[in-house]
Amino acid sequence: MMFIGEGPGADEDEQGIPFVGKAGQLMNKALDAVGIEREKVYIANIVKCRPPSNRDPEPDEVENCIDYLRNQVMIIKPKIVVLLGRIALQNILGMEYKITASRGKWIEKNGINYIPTWHPAALLRDETKKIDFLCDLKQAYEKLLNIE
Repeated sequence: MMFIGEGPGADEDEQGIPFVGKAGQLMNKALDAVGIEREKVYIANIVKCRPPSNRDPEPDEVENCIDYLRNQVMIIKPKIVVLLGRIALQNILGMEYKITASRGKWIEKNGINYIPTWHPAALLRDETKKIDFLCDLKQAYEKLLNIE
């Protein structure tokens, strides 16, 4: 199972590890709650460096990093990819996808099963999204168990 987020925040940039800040801590709790061991999943980001002022990555920044991410996917060969938020969704599956409409729905592409969900940072801003997030993670884990 692979998770793809947007890009590193300040804590992640400092430590060189994805999802270690507040959003990452929340994600760890959610993973634990549904029985997913963080050590057994691979976590990557669309961009590898933190954009200034933590803004959305610009198209040229994505373009500079996307081949690295594609190589990560080719090496990991995930059966399930959880797309964390709009930036991951649109840069992996296409700009026509909207996170609100796509969240929690399976999308198969090139032999990989994708499930878009909220980015953990969104849960910090809107706690009502936590239940959806947990349901999506549980759905991803159950599908993984049925694939293996």
